[in-house]
Amino acid sequence: MGIKPQHIVEFVKPFAPVKRIVIGYSGGVDSHVLMHLCAVLPELRPRVTAVYIHHGLQVQADDWAMHCQRTAEALGVAFMAIPVNARAEPGESPEEAARNARYAAFRALMGAGDVLMFAQHREDQLETVLLQLFRGSGLQGLSGMPDHIDFGAGWLLRPLLEVSQQAVLDYAHVHQLQWVEDPSNLSNAYDRNFLRNSIVPLLKQRWPALDKTVARSAGHCQEARQLLAVIAEQQFAAVFDEARQALSIPQLLALPTNQQSLVVRQWYRHLQLKMPSQAFMARIFAEVIHAQASGNPQLLGQGHCLRRYRDKLYCLPIQAEPLQPPDLPSAIAWVDKQAPLSLPDGNYLQGIPAASGILWSVWQQGDLAIQFRRGGEKITLPKRMGSHCLKKLYQEAGIPPWQRPLMPLLYVNGDLAAVGALWISAQFYQAQGDCIRLQVTPAVPLCPC
Repeated sequence: MGIKPQHIVEFVKPFAPVKRIVIGYSGGVDSHVLMHLCAVLPELRPRVTAVYIHHGLQVQADDWAMHCQRTAEALGVAFMAIPVNARAEPGESPEEAARNARYAAFRALMGAGDVLMFAQHREDQLETVLLQLFRGSGLQGLSGMPDHIDFGAGWLLRPLLEVSQQAVLDYAHVHQLQWVEDPSNLSNAYDRNFLRNSIVPLLKQRWPALDKTVARSAGHCQEARQLLAVIAEQQFAAVFDEARQALSIPQLLALPTNQQSLVVRQWYRHLQLKMPSQAFMARIFAEVIHAQASGNPQLLGQGHCLRRYRDKLYCLPIQAEPLQPPDLPSAIAWVDKQAPLSLPDGNYLQGIPAASGILWSVWQQGDLAIQFRRGGEKITLPKRMGSHCLKKLYQEAGIPPWQRPLMPLLYVNGDLAAVGALWISAQFYQAQGDCIRLQVTPAVPLCPC
């Protein structure tokens, strides 16, 4: 099928209004064709910005950046070159490192109403699905690349995903486009290149329509995955403790075995982590979920610490230098009471109107300060006799030990008035009236592992 500029217009329509179109422009034929398709349309050209990600991995990278800038300018398209650090971290492949750096750079550009366009076509989809198949992936991997996803504050679109590679090349030749060839594409040291250069041509000799049929299979997998995701979300919602961002282990284990793994993967998706491998999933269940709770089991992966406490499963970012009470400020004055207060752990504390709580007049007129637990703090609670040690209250409420040192304690005129959003002192509590209660807007909790 031939490509026409109107194809881009129709593809973008569902995402209107579009403020800016960012094109991932490498200088290769595919991204050049995509940029040209947008640039020849007067209604799109003023909104287009071509972005070259400078990985610095090839000696020709500077020359390619100059080529991309000249080509974009010749088409009347805005241009940006963004250098990135694409060095691989331990356990990360060079391809993965470059991809992560590239996506991070693009994500930082996205604003509301922006779309990012990549030029992957049907043969790219074929290679993706085959690679995922050879890696033993499940439905998500076998679904291939979606033609659109939420991305940063905007959208990531792949408008050429149902277009053949030959149609892209035909367009480039008809319009006499000039592009660069990355010599690394010829190296079969990379799995994708090996497929592209050696395997797919052989397969197409036997099955010429392979790119179409595999793309169709990917679509079937995508439909099945979407249906499964609805079921997973329903099960996940019943097991998930939103306040603690944790899973209830008894409720999880009450589900059929195959649905337990589904819920854990949905949890990872909610936390915006990569899907755990099948082997790591087995370790989650064997070493943490089914372990003796008294053993304080922990499992590290993806820079996170999986651990259980009081029949809940937590997945917490590992903090290289855990915040301990001596490192916290002695007090934080809350001067602008109308604005959220930034806390040392990245959370935000704010006062919200409520029918019961601390009287608005006391809140407005008092000197407010946030302190952190040093040990021995006590508080009197409404409808409970005597004063209570915070340590015992935390234990009763099942507050994990790693959250206790960072729990904000609100002092009004030097007296302990509230413990985070958990408790209000009887001295300050009003059962009705114009009142204020504390609300903590959490960052992802940190694990002092």
